[in-house]
Amino acid sequence: MTLSEMIAQAYAEDIPRGDLTTDSLGLSVTTGKALLVAKEDLVLAGRDLFQQCILHIEPSAQISWQFAEGEMILKGQTACWIRGDLRLLLKAERVALNFLGHLSGIATLTRCFVNETRGTSTKILDTRKTTPLFRSLEKEAVRAGGGQNHRMSLSDAVLIKENHIRAAGGIEEAVKRIRQKTEVSIEVECSNLKEVETAVRLQVGRILLDNMNNEELTEARAKIPGNIEVEASGNMTLARIRSVAAIGVDFISVGALTHSAPSADFSMLFEWSTKT
Repeated sequence: MTLSEMIAQAYAEDIPRGDLTTDSLGLSVTTGKALLVAKEDLVLAGRDLFQQCILHIEPSAQISWQFAEGEMILKGQTACWIRGDLRLLLKAERVALNFLGHLSGIATLTRCFVNETRGTSTKILDTRKTTPLFRSLEKEAVRAGGGQNHRMSLSDAVLIKENHIRAAGGIEEAVKRIRQKTEVSIEVECSNLKEVETAVRLQVGRILLDNMNNEELTEARAKIPGNIEVEASGNMTLARIRSVAAIGVDFISVGALTHSAPSADFSMLFEWSTKT
């Protein structure tokens, strides 16, 4: 599905037979300005998508942005102003805000996690725990918040997880089979020190330390040489991130960035002036 198709379907859902309220008011062409205002401190993401939503309903709208993608907007600040037919902007408002709030919420939460790694070399990664069909948009929002993307899909990289290990009969056999098929770097998920030792011996490209407490992470990190990247994942809360980064892992992957981010709060404030 293209972005244009997604927008069209979103409006088909929201305005299947017109806007009964606005259409029933019998307004003539009503030109004016609407302000997009942040109702909380947030990181802007989804700016272009918001603009495309507005133009889908009101093609002649003029949109002037005051902030760039990925910039922090403080509560009460105006993100942009929009001039056009306010009857049409009323119809465009909710779909455009839904997209913008969702993506800005992801960027804002990501920025919070990234801020906790300041002064370290640890990078914050997202996961594949995304809304179906929204993955590219949500991962773009993670980047706007200062995070980095893990693999976009199962086609992009090799990550041997618990079920792969069980299916193959062990880490060593799984790595052996995959190396017979491809030369791409291999990441292995390890849940205990024995598995870490095996992955180190096999010289994989990255080891994912899964669901370990900080004491276990510290012990596992000490066993992994510098030529192998180290990623930590599982129960990574904001309160914990700084202590995990201090252990010296290269990456921390956080599913919550995309599956649990609250929507950022915006309002569109309309300034009416009527032309007949």
